[in-house]
Amino acid sequence: MPMQHIHHVAVICSDYPRAKHFYTQVLGLPVIAETYREARDSWKLDLAIGDAQIELFSFPGAPARPSYPEAQGLRHLAFAVDNIDAAIADLHAHGVQTEPVRTDELTGKRFTFFSDPDGLPLELYQR
Repeated sequence: MPMQHIHHVAVICSDYPRAKHFYTQVLGLPVIAETYREARDSWKLDLAIGDAQIELFSFPGAPARPSYPEAQGLRHLAFAVDNIDAAIADLHAHGVQTEPVRTDELTGKRFTFFSDPDGLPLELYQR
């Protein structure tokens, strides 16, 4: 089964307007489509990121997912950037806190972590 690339990553948020603002205005991801599903009382927002997508969902009453200490399962979502310092400055300008920049001991690349409005761990990784 030859897989080609990641098509999408799905994220369930607790506050749809707040999460939509974060992903579109703070992270600057362009909207592909936005759909309200009345039967589920749920929004689905498709966002472009390179050749892939982030699907942002709202599901009323969805349980919180533990992140810290690190739980089993998907650890974090990483975004590649050309200039990590500029990307961090953009996040700080929007009031988003970042961890201190570290260097990947295997690749020598710089990276940092931050969180979305629901505490989902996100990473900036300098290419």
